[in-house]
Amino acid sequence: MRKKIIAGNWKMNKTPSEAVALVETLKPLVANDDVDVVFCVPAIDIIPCMEAAKGSNINIGAENMYFEESGAYTGEISPAMLTDAGVKYVVLGHSERREYFAETDETVNRKVLKAFEHGITPIVCCGESLTQRKQGIYIEWIRMQIKIAFQNVTADQAKTAVIAYEPIWAIGTGETATADQAEEVCGAIRQCIREIYDEATAEAIRIQYGGSVNAGNAAELFAKPDIDGGLVGDVDLLAVAGGHGGFELLDSRLQRGLVGLVLLVSDLGRNDILLRGLDIGHGFHLL
Repeated sequence: MRKKIIAGNWKMNKTPSEAVALVETLKPLVANDDVDVVFCVPAIDIIPCMEAAKGSNINIGAENMYFEESGAYTGEISPAMLTDAGVKYVVLGHSERREYFAETDETVNRKVLKAFEHGITPIVCCGESLTQRKQGIYIEWIRMQIKIAFQNVTADQAKTAVIAYEPIWAIGTGETATADQAEEVCGAIRQCIREIYDEATAEAIRIQYGGSVNAGNAAELFAKPDIDGGLVGDVDLLAVAGGHGGFELLDSRLQRGLVGLVLLVSDLGRNDILLRGLDIGHGFHLL
């Protein structure tokens, strides 16, 4: 059985001191051996977050990585820099990287290969626009993204990868793919991996869902057989006090999303002790 994985994408949010404070707050809340928990943080936050997460089940990941070892690539971060800092995961091919920084399927493939070369697990993002969905070509589009991203990747490497399906039209829009729509695409992704490799690889690879989600549909989404967790993010990090008994949470939407999903996926949502300390009954977003 595949182990569930919840990854938080912090995007361009949190100074190093803010990031450390958030990790310290979340450490006891996401402690669970049944779920892999990954915080993918801005590059400047990696080392302080790595220190803050020591002794916990939290893995610190990166939000991007270049495909060259070193050189005149101003502003980029190399795989060796990430591994030296202890990074185990990296988000590659996120829709925002594709839209704002002209990343292509080919450059994503080069990054995926370089990540494996350095022992970093890639979280490979794929997804369709609203136009592609309405035109009925979304499965073909995503299959193409997957086939290019995994060119020259071995079966043993692919088994350890994570794929994040993020329907672009559902990111931060309030629009949500139904559980059946999400399962259709995640199932098609698994079938594509099966065709590229074999049954064992298809059954081993983990596929996340990312897109706007609310408390009413999350349980149904993550109960689907081909959805193995979520890529959690929110561009609107608000500071609020929540919970009961003086328990205070900052950055409520990101935290409620991540903590709520960990509880949900690990079947801890019925734990009254945890629920009394957390206000996770509101909507949260994935991406």
